[in-house]
Amino acid sequence: MANNQDKFKQVIAHAKEYGYIFSSSEIYDGLSAVYDYGQNGAELKKNIKEYWWRSMVQLHEEIVGLDAAILMHPKTWKASGHVDAFNDPLIDNKDSKKRYRADVLIEDYCEKLEQKAQKEITKAKKRFGDDFDETQFVATHPRVVKYRAQQKEILQRMAKSLEAENLVDVKNLIEELEIACPESGSRNWTEVKQFNLMFGTKLGASADSASDLYLRPETAQGIFVNFANVLKTGRMKIPFGIAQIGKAFRNEIVARQFIFRQREFEQMEMQYFVRPGDELKWFEYWKEQRQKWHRSLGLGEENYRFHDHEKLAHYANAATDIEFNFPFGFKELEGIHSRTDFDLKAHEKMSGKKLQFFDPELNKNYVPFVIETSIGLDRMFLAVFATALQDEELADGSSRTVLKIPSILAPVKAAVFPLLKRDGLPEIAHEIVDQLKWDFNVAYDEKDAVGRRYRRQDAAGTPFCITVDHETKEDGCVTIRHRDSMEQKRVKIEELNSIIAKEVSFKNWMG
Repeated sequence: MANNQDKFKQVIAHAKEYGYIFSSSEIYDGLSAVYDYGQNGAELKKNIKEYWWRSMVQLHEEIVGLDAAILMHPKTWKASGHVDAFNDPLIDNKDSKKRYRADVLIEDYCEKLEQKAQKEITKAKKRFGDDFDETQFVATHPRVVKYRAQQKEILQRMAKSLEAENLVDVKNLIEELEIACPESGSRNWTEVKQFNLMFGTKLGASADSASDLYLRPETAQGIFVNFANVLKTGRMKIPFGIAQIGKAFRNEIVARQFIFRQREFEQMEMQYFVRPGDELKWFEYWKEQRQKWHRSLGLGEENYRFHDHEKLAHYANAATDIEFNFPFGFKELEGIHSRTDFDLKAHEKMSGKKLQFFDPELNKNYVPFVIETSIGLDRMFLAVFATALQDEELADGSSRTVLKIPSILAPVKAAVFPLLKRDGLPEIAHEIVDQLKWDFNVAYDEKDAVGRRYRRQDAAGTPFCITVDHETKEDGCVTIRHRDSMEQKRVKIEELNSIIAKEVSFKNWMG
């Protein structure tokens, strides 16, 4: 694949062609930054959710699940600070009439500096081979040191200005760095303004009596307002967690990069309640746990990096992002935050209800501190899909496009083919489908030559292809082919369930 831009275009085209992602309301020319998940996309999305939920709730006795409503009492958002402070700094280009997030323009500039540094490191790796000492090189190479120092200085200044709401300096920074509009190359910018991201809606039968509501901009508050309910009914002991998967809505003015930044998206979040004073220990614990979860899927260690926040949210005393190497560079995939007791205290104050835990060991009541892990489901989908999509040159000189989705997440686990559409072979293939479908999502495919069917299933991400031929009638065996290795072997029909089960077992991947 020529470059990142081409790769990204290929990801978007492939996602549509193979039934993963469509533009929303496409027959009416679509809706900007809103997408629908097709027949394969819906399955992959469901499987990612399941993988997260099982590892978070099923493997942790002290964590329970919740499914809170999207609509919440408006006081929720006043207490959480979203009404007053949920803003993005926006800037318009006067020539292209395009609107951008000022912080993203600056971050993209810094990412280019990082790419320059990485280029130097890659060149040196090739030059020195096994003798290469990366730590020493990064610390002493003048260009790498310069790029990294520039990057740090720019991000620190931006963080300081945003925290102080000094939007004039944010604009000054854009001008000093000579950042141009990506669309037109123009540097003719407006002032930077704050824009609230919440979608408003109405509740009530008539316009006169309707009350103003918001579509939730995050799922975390649904957990906090249910803290006392879960504590009491689940008889929870500190530390304990509440997990949730759900939709959230943000009126992103600058939504771009396909499903990376959307107006309607899904989050997988867990809030972990701990004793005050223990929060940084648990913060480190969840950083390690979440790394382990990501590593288990085998998307490549080199595609992940940690980014500690320069600018902490008003409620946090520690925060880090797990960033992933998307086709457009490293961007946030998951956030891990130590949220202190900000949320529970704010809701306690606003509601007048006690949101505390009685700790029998300490013999006292307190408001717990919270560690949050929050991952964007759509971003995780994009990370899996973009990494899985590969063009391979084969030994015989031909090439194939293959979607190497981790088999536990693959939408269809196996496709069953009759070699020919006659001689009783389709009937045996249908019997195999009927045998497997109780345990796995399987497909039947009889169109085209077998080689073309293999290529089609490779491109759709199906881990196994099972072919029924004339010998099957004699020996009860079929040919099973693995997508990644393309290896084929003859096995008994009755062994198929256990072969596939072993490959897609949760314990095998997560254990």
